[in-house]
Amino acid sequence: MSDFSQTSSLADLSTEARNPASEHLDELSALDVLEVIHAADREAVAAVDSELPRIAAAVEAIAARLSGGGRLFYIGAGTSGRLGVLDASECPPTYNVPPDLVQGVIAGGDVALRRSTERAEDDTVQGGCDLEARGFSARDALVGIAASGRTPYVLGALEYARQLGALTIGLACVPGSPVATAAEMAVTPDTGPEVVTGSTRMKAGTATKLVLNMISTGVFVRLGYVYGNLMVNAQPTNSKLADRAARIVATITGLTASEAQELLAQAGSVKTAVVMHRLGVSREEADQRLAAVRGRLRNALQ
Repeated sequence: MSDFSQTSSLADLSTEARNPASEHLDELSALDVLEVIHAADREAVAAVDSELPRIAAAVEAIAARLSGGGRLFYIGAGTSGRLGVLDASECPPTYNVPPDLVQGVIAGGDVALRRSTERAEDDTVQGGCDLEARGFSARDALVGIAASGRTPYVLGALEYARQLGALTIGLACVPGSPVATAAEMAVTPDTGPEVVTGSTRMKAGTATKLVLNMISTGVFVRLGYVYGNLMVNAQPTNSKLADRAARIVATITGLTASEAQELLAQAGSVKTAVVMHRLGVSREEADQRLAAVRGRLRNALQ
């Protein structure tokens, strides 16, 4: 394992610098404090805007890995790790994918989701060990997340993944960071100084959340889990999702709400229901058509 000693101090990082706009934060009214924070949030959005081409390249590369039977892993420490776990946990209910297809790994384990275990981020070896424990392989994709771009735990995970030949993407908020250079691909929204100095759960966290939303959504759109802007892969497993699924079927087919509910009950899924109605085929034939095009509804209807 490489020695990830840092050539610059933490104080040299842009995320650790003092923000001139908030130097007198404690002297402001509540409304003025919020205006400073909100202005900084807009800066985070602008920082992501400049990274869109690199995010798009990452989406295409990850989608290719998943198409080939691989999985997507996020790994990080502290806020970065929590954001990765959050994004991963939303994929099964949104897109009806297996819970192990997108996985979030956080330094210190699941206990770190609720309780700070910040020392865990300094363990370079543990990042690779945690991936190994989950059966990470050359077919998979890894997004290493570190606002500072220098977290040893994340760097160790990226090196382990690269040695296997997996796809590696470094997501950091400091240009030219070790995380960016350690990964095959890099996404680096330069968020700059925080409103509260060094509190990267703020601007850096906002930018990170935006990027992760784009990655997971973009990947599953590219893989055919969305039809138009409709969540056609969702399964009616509770009353809210059953109502949403019926409304999606009604929207695509033009059926009434009651007709859509009846069709959905026969079909068992939104995509099967739509194919049955549009092509006038049985549930079995609809499922076969969908299987032949790897579940892509638009292709099944052609």
